Amino acid sequence: VKELKHLNKYFYKYRLNLILGVIIVIIARILLLFTPGLIRNSINVIDEYRKNIIIDQSIVEYELIQNIFLILLAAVLSGFFTFLTRQTIINVSRFVEFDLKNEIYNQYQNLSINFYKKNKTGDLMNRISEDVSRVRMYVGPAVMYSINTVTLLIIVIFYMYRQSPELTFYTICPLPILSVTIYKLSKLINQRSTIVQESLSKLSSFSQEIFTGIQIVKSYAIEDKTSNSFDDLSSENKLNQIKLAKVQALFFPLMIL
Repeated sequence: VKELKHLNKYFYKYRLNLILGVIIVIIARILLLFTPGLIRNSINVIDEYRKNIIIDQSIVEYELIQNIFLILLAAVLSGFFTFLTRQTIINVSRFVEFDLKNEIYNQYQNLSINFYKKNKTGDLMNRISEDVSRVRMYVGPAVMYSINTVTLLIIVIFYMYRQSPELTFYTICPLPILSVTIYKLSKLINQRSTIVQESLSKLSSFSQEIFTGIQIVKSYAIEDKTSNSFDDLSSENKLNQIKLAKVQALFFPLMIL
């Protein structure tokens, strides 16, 4: 968490875009929550007509047409605001990614020769690409989905409690268990992501060294040995990616629950 404090200056730099994005996300979620209520009203009107509580068919038709129009309007407006979300929060993540890459590149230029003797070029290239991309995921999608979740949780629980406190209690009972499970999976994903980054760094460093010393490889006729080494590193990276994907396959369904 301490390392993420470095991003605070970028949050401040793009604060207006982020604030606007947060407001837009909240509006989009609220609009979507109107739809279940409108569907319920439509079903109630039909049920009342069947039970002869409402006799006039024109009233039923008017209510249904009105509700259908409002459902479509809510869906269109929600989609529009979701699009605006990408133009605010997601774009901010791209801006931060661009600024971070420039900052890291400028730092690379100021480092001593001894630093480059101790660190491989492929590893440095991997850090400026893969690592920064993961930071972008935190700044953009992670922030957006967190706001989505909090907004939905507050509003949905409020509406559910108004309808039936008992059902609301039974519904939120599994949440602590899900929270602990998601926390454990998040730690496992973080560990496997680190392993994937390390294996990808090895692969990038090896590729860069081979491309740089291609004449030496040809001179000593070690193409087969080099190819086998590359295959081994690629297979290792593939297995690590598959292990990470298996954990992520459990994570996202739990998030939906």
